[in-house]
Amino acid sequence: MPKALFILIFTLSSCFLRAQVLPSFGDSRTATTGMQFLKIPVDARGIALAGAVCATVADPSAMYWNPAGITHVDTGKFVFQLAHTRYFANTKMNYAAGVFKSGSQSFVGIQVQSMDYGEMMETTEFQPTGTGRTFTMSNYLIGATFARVLTESFSIGLTGKLAHEGIPNVALNNVMFDLGFQYAVGVRNTRFSVTMSNFGFSVKPKGEIQLLDFSTATTPKNSFESVSVPAIFRLGICTDVWRKNQHAITSAVQLNHPTDNNETIALGAEYTYKSFLFLRTGYELGQDVQSSPSAGFGFKLRRRFGGIGFDYGFVQKNTLGSIHRLTLQVILK
Repeated sequence: MPKALFILIFTLSSCFLRAQVLPSFGDSRTATTGMQFLKIPVDARGIALAGAVCATVADPSAMYWNPAGITHVDTGKFVFQLAHTRYFANTKMNYAAGVFKSGSQSFVGIQVQSMDYGEMMETTEFQPTGTGRTFTMSNYLIGATFARVLTESFSIGLTGKLAHEGIPNVALNNVMFDLGFQYAVGVRNTRFSVTMSNFGFSVKPKGEIQLLDFSTATTPKNSFESVSVPAIFRLGICTDVWRKNQHAITSAVQLNHPTDNNETIALGAEYTYKSFLFLRTGYELGQDVQSSPSAGFGFKLRRRFGGIGFDYGFVQKNTLGSIHRLTLQVILK
């Protein structure tokens, strides 16, 4: 049954991608969806590998990349992860996730994500330098994941999540789902993955705003157009290109097919020494904003209570600036 399901998924994904990849490598669909914060990677390892992690992810951040990945979390009864991102324009993002084993082949995960934009100055068409008032935006997400090992080589995961996006007096709430698969080919630690993220219905914001006209009068508006979510389809594969004694290099290739932008191809490579030290780099082809290759490092320490890990990731966007990410992981036996 898992083999038949794998073949079906591969066939459907190939048909889905053929019209985009082969003739034109996708068309730009920028600014056609809302909740853009859902597209921001949450962890340091992910950014260091340019996002080419769907087939390799094996920690709580899998709930962002590929929910099936939590079936490969490091041994322990509970794995907890905290991540912090310093984003553009002094924007910050925080992420917390935990995974525990439920039965012999089942895993359950919980995640929370939030954005901190800080206070912003209110401006209008008639007061472009500011009204003297400030406001804040709010973006957050909460989600739960269930994943199961179906065979020694095949695992599946499903995530349900609630996302919120709000400005003063107007809020948008939506329920979405992620579905992911991981399949171990059995040769040179090769793994194949398919994920579908942020699938949900279009919804309308709720609330009321005041529209200004040239007479400085205000008109209330409480009816808005529906806003869709930034769904994305990912197809990835990874393999060990070199392994000797305590050293290994794993490479990964991943196709990203978003509903609101061009398709991109992510390339990543990770060097591992004794399952303790990790050096990473990657690059994403087809980006709207060009960047330098990403880079990062990490380490894992075994302790009596389980273990602790730390990761750092960095990428420099040519016109927007740099992004820094830190991730801390704790494993409890």
